Amino acid sequence: MNKTDPVVFELDLHRPAALTPEQGAELAALAAAPDAEIDYGDIPPLTDAFFANAQRNPFYRPIKAQVTVRLDADVLAWLKTGGRGYQTKLNAILRRAMLQDAGPK
Repeated sequence: MNKTDPVVFELDLHRPAALTPEQGAELAALAAAPDAEIDYGDIPPLTDAFFANAQRNPFYRPIKAQVTVRLDADVLAWLKTGGRGYQTKLNAILRRAMLQDAGPK
């Protein structure tokens, strides 16, 4: 084999290689260790400054379902006062109510 020849290795994710006894013992020890023993020293703390610059994943798009809903005329008029996007506004209101309802019990 020439030093410039690439090394080819195929990995079948559906049939992973068996762990050695040492690897199994190491994983068992890690699983049994309490969280208090985990060293987070190399992870910087997440501060308010970090979250001030955070952005939602631009590729995330929640799955939408098309529905028909009957609203009082005055409620619909109020939603439409902001112009375009009244359905998005309605969804945000309903999501906020859902999250408050599902909050800590």
